Amino acid sequence: MADFQRWAPEAQSHLRQGPGLWVKLRLDPWLLVLLLAIMSLGLVVLYSGSGSSEAAVQKQLVRYGLALLGMVIITQINLRNVQRWIPLLYIVGILLLLAVLLFGVGAKGAQRWLEIPGLPRFQPSEIMKLVVPLTISWYLASRPRPPHLIHVIVAVALVALPVFLIAKQPDLGTALLIGSSGAFVIFFAGLLWRYLIAAIAIGAAGLPLLWMGMREYQKQRVITFLDPESDPLGAGWNIIQSKIAIGSGGIEGKGWLQGTQSHLDFLPETHTDFIVAVLAEEFGLIGVCALLSLYLLVLIRGLMIAGSASHPFDRMLAASLTLTFFVYVVVNIGMVSGLLPVVGVPLPLVSYGGTAAVTLTASLGLLMSIHARRPQRT
Repeated sequence: MADFQRWAPEAQSHLRQGPGLWVKLRLDPWLLVLLLAIMSLGLVVLYSGSGSSEAAVQKQLVRYGLALLGMVIITQINLRNVQRWIPLLYIVGILLLLAVLLFGVGAKGAQRWLEIPGLPRFQPSEIMKLVVPLTISWYLASRPRPPHLIHVIVAVALVALPVFLIAKQPDLGTALLIGSSGAFVIFFAGLLWRYLIAAIAIGAAGLPLLWMGMREYQKQRVITFLDPESDPLGAGWNIIQSKIAIGSGGIEGKGWLQGTQSHLDFLPETHTDFIVAVLAEEFGLIGVCALLSLYLLVLIRGLMIAGSASHPFDRMLAASLTLTFFVYVVVNIGMVSGLLPVVGVPLPLVSYGGTAAVTLTASLGLLMSIHARRPQRT
């Protein structure tokens, strides 16, 4: 009993100091735990999807480490102090996108990268995933809410310009994500319903023009989405095999490293775009639901942070970043399960690759920065 009496005050002191550490680092423990859980599950699935490649897992671990370091650095930034630089970031981003079209490096029929002497090759479109919601939030935060029609038109133009330049590369997946991030900001600025309905009507009327402007392989993706069995050994192969893998997993799955579709090379891109099919085949519906639950908790936490923010800029930005993160999930799982056309969007923090991981963790870093500087209740 005497030992307990001596230990109890020390334990209470440590507990009091614990939250102070999180405050000092400006990290949100809930988001961080969810982030690490998703990454850990992703590494387990990646090991199987990459053909038991330890090298792939090690490279992804390094990328995760760099992404987390970048996230911690971003959480230290006070967005109030950098708002004046946001328009400049937007202009630089547009110039980089123009440089990609003029001098970019191509691969697999797409011209998306820039090579600058002394710097590694990079995709300016990834930068715009953060710059666009920052810019639209900055622009609309100082305008009346709900925004007037002229302000809505300007905001739409600010979103449409980078979306158009990225679609020309072509990179429809990234263009979709950036367009969504800007649209979410406009919506959370208090967009009137009549403007929203008019935008939907104009978009529906413009679908024929969009179809005529699409490249042949993009049209083929839409046709394959509508009827994958029309070319089962060609364009429809990926979706058919993916659906077979998902369905064959059943409730509990076949077991880790026991997936036949992925390990017998029926399933394409098992470590990148179609990695959720590997998860479904090996861990079944239970594994997919576990991952979706983690994503749903990230969504809820992000919206809670947005709701607790006092400044309109913070609220709009936090809500946009959170929903854009969830768009990644919806689009990837939708295309892998045959509910959406294939557009090449990775599964957040699970698919192999470093660029998307850095962008997503950076967006979570901005969320944590907003949360750390929220008004404290007394």
